[in-house]
Order: sequence, then structure tokens, then C-alpha cells
Amino acid sequence: MSTKIVVDTSVFISALIGAKGPSRELIRRCLLGEYRPLMGTVLFCEYESVMGREEISVRCSLEPAEIASLLAAFLSVSEWTKIYYSRRPNLKDEGDNHLIELVVAGNAKIVATNNLKDFRSPELTFPNLSILKPEQIIRS
Repeated sequence: MSTKIVVDTSVFISALIGAKGPSRELIRRCLLGEYRPLMGTVLFCEYESVMGREEISVRCSLEPAEIASLLAAFLSVSEWTKIYYSRRPNLKDEGDNHLIELVVAGNAKIVATNNLKDFRSPELTFPNLSILKPEQIIRS
């Protein structure tokens, strides 16, 4: 059984705009089944919103249809997870709290993010949860 993981929007967008790199490699490994990404309504909406920004499309070498196909493929290997209880760990970026809710609801072990500083909080105490950059995940 593959390790459950929550892939922050920063990682998915980095995979879109970077021809190579750890974010793209992590998404590839999710597509191959090495990791089981969790997806929720808020995260999905965030992906769509950020992907639609002009500054992202300008930097992305993929055509809109290719981006849609990649997202569809990623969603096909993701486990849709409903959040029944709110947990607000009061992260530095309020917009990241939903990722922790997704972790708890889906019993994930890893949050993949390019923004580690946003997850530093004394209230964030989950002993079996690792907040890691894609390159840290790939090396392990």
C-alpha cells in the first residue's frame, strides 16, 4: 500500500512550470502509485484557481489541454477525502490550515510543500506527520 500524502498547491504548480525538478518527480511518483495523494474540495479549488492565473500560464510550457490532462490524471490516482471536523492549527498562512484538516481526515503521513515556514507553529503537533519539501521526500 502506498504512503498517503497531501500535495500542497505550491508543489503541483512547481511541477507544471518546471521542466524538471523534485516537484515534477514527486507528481510523477504519485501518478505511478508510489504515493497516494489525498484530495479535498478546498485543495481542488485552490489548484484550479492558481492554475488559472495568467502569471502561471505564461511560465508553463504545457498547453491548456495538457494541463487539464495532467490534473485529471492526478485526480484519478488521488483519494477523495471528506473533512467532517475542522481542525485549526493556526498556521502562519490561514489558507494552509485546510491541508492539515485533509491530513487528519485521510490519515496521511506527509504534507509535501515548498513553503515549510508556513507550517511552523507550536500548535501543530501531530507526531506521525512530516512536513517536507519534495526533494526530502524523493531522497527518503
